[in-house]
Amino acid sequence: MELSGIGLWSSQLRYGNPEEAAEAAAELDDLGFTALWIPDVGGPVLDSVENLLSATKQTVIATGILNLWMHEPADVAHRYAALTQAHGERFLLGIGCSHAPLIDAGEPGRYRKPLAATRAFLDGLDSAAQPVPKDNRVLAALGPKMLQLSADRGRGAHPYLTTPEHTRQAREVLGEGPLLLPEQGVLLTEDRDQARAIGTEWLKSYLALPNYANNLLRLGFTEEDLSTVSDRVFDALLAWGDEETVRRRIDEHRQAGADHVCVQVLTTDPREFPREQWRRLAAALL
Repeated sequence: MELSGIGLWSSQLRYGNPEEAAEAAAELDDLGFTALWIPDVGGPVLDSVENLLSATKQTVIATGILNLWMHEPADVAHRYAALTQAHGERFLLGIGCSHAPLIDAGEPGRYRKPLAATRAFLDGLDSAAQPVPKDNRVLAALGPKMLQLSADRGRGAHPYLTTPEHTRQAREVLGEGPLLLPEQGVLLTEDRDQARAIGTEWLKSYLALPNYANNLLRLGFTEEDLSTVSDRVFDALLAWGDEETVRRRIDEHRQAGADHVCVQVLTTDPREFPREQWRRLAAALL
């Protein structure tokens, strides 16, 4: 499974109408995006993976991420084997421990010792009747301990909501060899007010989660930056402007050590498939 170039990270491909998701995925495959990434905040995520694999011929389908608290390792390994047998080595299993406020909302106190929980989940994948190969899985990783685990027990790391500086630091932890596959949010508008209107509310929901907040504090941002969504943190996390602006940000990640960057397009209505913006990015970047 080769992972380089540029991918797309999309909640629409996961939670939108399955028929439209399949149609869009087929077009994205033809356009040349090397991977399509989908989230998992509940529901049958592997059904969505199967839908996208069936609709595409070349692109990798990746979970960004499969929430380990919501799945049994043996079930995931069994389904992974079936999907790989049917569609070839095109399913990259991204695994993550999510966030305490989300997991504890349904069962207070369940979210504890995320590093140990991730190790236990990987142990379950390894001991399954048909194990998920180490080279076909990556971990959501921000801090040094999880980054190191992603190198030791997987093919690399998929950091989310980060900066090129984090990419540089992550590469130092991973060393040469393991894959580094960051997500990058983008807004294709040169109107700062419009970019702010879309991006600020989107960021607020993430900056309230401790894992992301703590990572940004380690990078040198302040509590005030996060609570106010300052211009400094906004511009560091989101690339807004024209296609050339997006290209420059992707190049910054690559120069910092990224092997592959998956772009998430933000628009006024997060439920709509941003297919025109995806086409614009393909024309400019691929």
